[in-house]
Amino acid sequence: MPAPSTGRPIGPSFRWLVAVAAAIALMGSPRSGRGSDDGSTAVARVGRPAPRPAEAPEDRAARIARLREVYAGPPSGWPTPEVDEGVDWVELGLLPTPADPPDNPTTAEKVELGRLLFFDPRLSGSGQIACASCHDPDLGWADGRTTSFGHDREPLRRNAPSVLFAAFQPALFWDGRAGSLEAQAAAVLRNPKEMHADEEIVARLAAVPEYREAFAEVFGPGGVTIDRASRAIAAFERTLVGGRSRFDAFLKGDRAALSDAAISGLDLFRTRARCLNCHHGPALSDGQFHDLGLSYYGRSLEDLGRFAVTGEPADVGRFRTPSLRNVTATAPYMHNGLFELDGVLRMYDAGMATIRPKEDQRDDPLFPTKSPLLKPLGLNAQDRSDLRAFLESLAEPRLRVRPPRLPGRLGQAPPPP
Repeated sequence: MPAPSTGRPIGPSFRWLVAVAAAIALMGSPRSGRGSDDGSTAVARVGRPAPRPAEAPEDRAARIARLREVYAGPPSGWPTPEVDEGVDWVELGLLPTPADPPDNPTTAEKVELGRLLFFDPRLSGSGQIACASCHDPDLGWADGRTTSFGHDREPLRRNAPSVLFAAFQPALFWDGRAGSLEAQAAAVLRNPKEMHADEEIVARLAAVPEYREAFAEVFGPGGVTIDRASRAIAAFERTLVGGRSRFDAFLKGDRAALSDAAISGLDLFRTRARCLNCHHGPALSDGQFHDLGLSYYGRSLEDLGRFAVTGEPADVGRFRTPSLRNVTATAPYMHNGLFELDGVLRMYDAGMATIRPKEDQRDDPLFPTKSPLLKPLGLNAQDRSDLRAFLESLAEPRLRVRPPRLPGRLGQAPPPP
């Protein structure tokens, strides 16, 4: 059975990516006899609907006026969305208060300890990287890289998801291998390719009097441990919930908080664009795993996603649905970090890429199958622009988070291995 590839040349995979991107770009590009990007004279290509005709300005104004009336009330009265049969969708709404796990109740002291540890590079084997290195508050609590760097600057295989709103995800990591923030933090700390923390790190922290006192105050006897550090970090991450976007203001009754384009985009998001099939509920994520056709199966950038966790053939190429809240602050996108937002919108409009089996893959029981929820949409350029406007309304206001003053002395050489 195929395994994730490592150390192989990446040229062929990028040639495949360029081909896919070029094909998707052509779907919205003017071509002789094919009409224009606004869909005004476009015709449907095989298997794809034609982009719908562009609206006249007066028609668009009238439609948006109607939408403002329709969406003026609470979400319970909004139009029924376009979702596929069997999708257990939840209406968009305000974020609830995250629930604490029974074995890790939140306290102010635990959150403060977690905040210190989140920014402290002494929690890593090199003494040079912290949780905040890949989850920087100035970068939407992500890192803005295609894929992140780990221990000794080793390139990692996946894009760093934002930890903002992570408290609302039932599973963490792109492949869902952690069932809680506590498990996620512990896995990253112990991963030799990421934080590379071990018992030497515990001794390093325990040598700082302020940390010894804080761990004792928060957890009682038992000293400093990686598990306790993980629980404190999780308690801090559970406070990173946002909820101050223009869309939140709209949900609270400020109907002027959304622009005309964003109102149109909200309606498209719930209806013709079919986004609610996977991005629903207050967190705009179903918390499930889907194959978007981006597994690079059999290619040098191959990533089998959820399959590596479950071993189930149906999970090949499936990745966790990320929250779309604050999405415009966390580019680039997808598990491999290869895409920008406008490209992602075009890809979804096209129904995403469909990889075809090579001759020697026709009977491969692990060959991935793209999610049936993905279908060509037939959007036009204005539709995609309106969808982007709605996604922009999900942005949190920019808050500068100053790293805390850390206890003890930084810059000391890590203890010998």
